[in-house]
Amino acid sequence: MKIAILSKGPANYSTKRLVEEAKKRGHKVQVINYAKCYVALESGRPVVNYKGKELTNFDAIIPRIASNLTKYGSSIVRQFEMQNIFTTTSSIAIVRSRDKLRSLQILSKAGVGIPKTVFARETADFEGVLEQVGGAPVIIKVARGTHGNGVVLAETKKAALAVMQAFYVEGVSFLVQEYIGESAGVDIRAFIVNGKVVASMLRQSLDDDFRSNLHQGGNGIPVKLTDEERKIALKAAKAMGLSICGVDMMRSEKGPLVLEVNCSPGFGIEKITGRDVAPSIIDYIEQNAKARRKKDRVGA
Repeated sequence: MKIAILSKGPANYSTKRLVEEAKKRGHKVQVINYAKCYVALESGRPVVNYKGKELTNFDAIIPRIASNLTKYGSSIVRQFEMQNIFTTTSSIAIVRSRDKLRSLQILSKAGVGIPKTVFARETADFEGVLEQVGGAPVIIKVARGTHGNGVVLAETKKAALAVMQAFYVEGVSFLVQEYIGESAGVDIRAFIVNGKVVASMLRQSLDDDFRSNLHQGGNGIPVKLTDEERKIALKAAKAMGLSICGVDMMRSEKGPLVLEVNCSPGFGIEKITGRDVAPSIIDYIEQNAKARRKKDRVGA
């Protein structure tokens, strides 16, 4: 098959692993910097151009879209979809997974456990917002962000009110989330491919940082999921319409709570767990690329 990997970084570990595994199976692979693509729109002829040439005859694409290029990158993916080219992640799934509020709304509707959360913007009832999540300490997040950026721990009521006021002045939409003290600085990443957990790790901050993201200096170790955690992770992935994703969860007294479903998870989990995830993704493409693209049933 002819496979395109939409990635800004050909030297990126995740991209290199996908290229390596695809070539090992005899597939032709091209890494395309989607940020340098442009589309031509005309009736009945969806075209993607790259380096002066039309991109055609691909059997499948693997989107690896950076968070700061979600809107543009998903538009390029959508153009490939219009050509009926199989994509491992749909454009609409990319967009909704990058919107923290939209993601939580979808997960909540599907009955997936999440931390109690309030979405706010221009409201003067900041004290009421705090009461809704059980009071300080609380986690305050900008509505869009990744790798732990745009996330603040407000340990007191005064600090929480000050942060919300600052966001209000800047006109920024934000989420206020209950603080899960028993899991501070620790979370679990389940890497899912085609309805199966192919690898899982526990991530822990190396200092007093409440964020456990590897991008924030967190440390990862292999972990065995409980049956409940595995079930919740798969339910979250299905709810978001993502066949390939990383589901981030916290262990709480109420059971596993999903924090985020990442549509473009890094492959660093391979090094930590010793489990190969890239071959599973190529397997998924081989099994599905020739079939008709499935209709997205999430609807939001």
